[in-house]
Amino acid sequence: MKILLFPAFCLLSASTFLNAQKTSDAPAVEQTAAPEAGSAKDEAPAVESSADSLEKEQQAAVDKFLKSLHFMTGTQTLANGAVTLDLPEGFRFLNGNDARRVLVNLWGNPPETAAGALGMIVPPGGELIDDESWAVIVSYDKSGYVSDGDAAEMDYQDLLKKMKEGDEADNQERKKAGYTAMTLKGWALPPHYDHDTKVLHWAKELEVEGSPENTLNYDVRVLGRRGVVSLNCVAGMAQLEKVKSHTPELVSMTKFNSGHAYDDFDPKTDEKAAYGIAGLIAGTAIAAKTGLFKGIWLAILAGKKFILLGVLAVGGLLKKLFSRRGEQA
Repeated sequence: MKILLFPAFCLLSASTFLNAQKTSDAPAVEQTAAPEAGSAKDEAPAVESSADSLEKEQQAAVDKFLKSLHFMTGTQTLANGAVTLDLPEGFRFLNGNDARRVLVNLWGNPPETAAGALGMIVPPGGELIDDESWAVIVSYDKSGYVSDGDAAEMDYQDLLKKMKEGDEADNQERKKAGYTAMTLKGWALPPHYDHDTKVLHWAKELEVEGSPENTLNYDVRVLGRRGVVSLNCVAGMAQLEKVKSHTPELVSMTKFNSGHAYDDFDPKTDEKAAYGIAGLIAGTAIAAKTGLFKGIWLAILAGKKFILLGVLAVGGLLKKLFSRRGEQA
């Protein structure tokens, strides 16, 4: 079994994650003490044996964790009945609790970023720790009706520039919390909004400190009457075309139920979100630098977990840790 390009599970002895992880629902793996100093001839076999033993314990812990997950298929109803996911054959779903466990305990995300997850879509082919696997984090931001009036006028390169300006401050906070720095490199796929389907999608390429491969966050937003469904696809950059090819399936399986669709908006009774298409893309990154989110700081704080969920799902720690076994597979 190969190891995923996602963050390290706390049991897998990734030093950054061990320093940052506050809690875990899986048993810890005890590290084997290094042998006492001796001759090089006597010492080498002991070190190799210790490493092999630790690797087996780590793999056993991961296997136990994966077996504890409850995968579901078919139709899933979310957001208090507002949203339905009609999963095609081969797709599986984890509920909110299991999704949060994967995000925090398996992939090493800060716990607060996983709080808004309603579930996780696992596409066909591969498990959550395979090199080429990827998954979709499902969230719902009930912040109101998002006007799409600014979609045609947005300068997405200028927006990207403003988003990058927040990297330094964000990374200072990440490092204070014990997590690795992340840098927005650019659009892996420029933003595109479909006026007919009311679907927005874009992809970001993120550089993760110490990771051999950049991380892909492919974001899809489905607009509704009272909020937005977020489909955050988390993968390595090598999976860009694969994720892109599945986007139509993700969109088609995600439906707002009757009375909750974008066209059901009633301006007399329904609230409007304090941001438009630009706000969905930028999140909180440019909030302090523009007037975009002025006066809705509580909405920013409530939506921060939702917006940052995909951004903070970093990758690559396990690949380095288990590179030797991956070469032997």
